[in-house]
Amino acid sequence: MIEIDRVARSYETPAGAFPALRAVDLRIGAGEAIAVVGKSGSGKSTLLNLIGGIDSPTRGEIRVAGVAVDRLKGDALARWRGKTVGFVFQFFQLLPTLTAAENVMLPMDFRNVTPPRERRPKALAILERVGLAAHADRLPSALSGGEQQRVAIARAMANDPPVVLADEPTGNLDSATAREVLALFRRLADAGTTVVVATHERDLAEFADRVVTVADGVVSVSR
Repeated sequence: MIEIDRVARSYETPAGAFPALRAVDLRIGAGEAIAVVGKSGSGKSTLLNLIGGIDSPTRGEIRVAGVAVDRLKGDALARWRGKTVGFVFQFFQLLPTLTAAENVMLPMDFRNVTPPRERRPKALAILERVGLAAHADRLPSALSGGEQQRVAIARAMANDPPVVLADEPTGNLDSATAREVLALFRRLADAGTTVVVATHERDLAEFADRVVTVADGVVSVSR
């Protein structure tokens, strides 16, 4: 599902070029759950951003579901991202004036593939999968942190993407809720979705099939 060949990413700083990633080679299969582990600033978020087409490599090639992501630009990249990748963020990024169901429907509205009359029923079905159907019409402010993160995961699944990328999704959650969220990612992978989760907490990586460690821009794979 994800093929990364000799990928490097450098950023220009007043002190010169900073290598966030150095010559990364990585293969991730369909339906795998991968934990990307590393300290803050190690390059793990850069790796996720490159896979998701948010950033571009300085050199090297990235293919996701057979598509050369590093070669896509503009509208073509946006269309590819909308149908291929779902993103989950540490701070949830839910729109506060929209209900849980409306937040989940938002990516459907943007992509405009699901017929309008089918969007709410689909959103409710996805919220049911994450255990929140009863809270569909609540605003984010009426939900706990764990519930908001589950809505964010439901939103990431709105367009049935084959890949879900999550950047520190448990960073604002207590340990028990964090484990519930990781168990949800595990279920998504078991159902066939490729899940890549970045975390600095190695003990939360137990949900994963493999652990990818990033240190000083260098990637190593264990398990």
